[in-house]
Amino acid sequence: MNQELRRKVLTCFKQLHRTTLMVFEGDTTALAAAREKINTEFVKNKHVSNADAVEELITVGQQVEEILRTSVIQAVRKDDGCYRARILGQTTRLDNKPYQPMPESMVKSFKKTTKCN
Repeated sequence: MNQELRRKVLTCFKQLHRTTLMVFEGDTTALAAAREKINTEFVKNKHVSNADAVEELITVGQQVEEILRTSVIQAVRKDDGCYRARILGQTTRLDNKPYQPMPESMVKSFKKTTKCN
């Protein structure tokens, strides 16, 4: 493997670990599981020497890092038994549409016309 590709692999590895430290901050169980999974996947693919295959694996690692950074939130239990969502600045926020009941004309079409046995 050439030096440039090796640098990309190490950068991906470090970035995944940094992201898990940020996303799972304070949760030792999740941090240990994430660390183990990252290390296992990199060791499993250590033998890959084809440059195209390595680039593809780097792309997968970058996609995983982005999903962790933008889609995972942490729920932290407070003393009163409630949970507080720990949402980071990079977490994707979508518009929350209020519930709108189904029109009566559509509800009638879903009702069963026969009785169950």
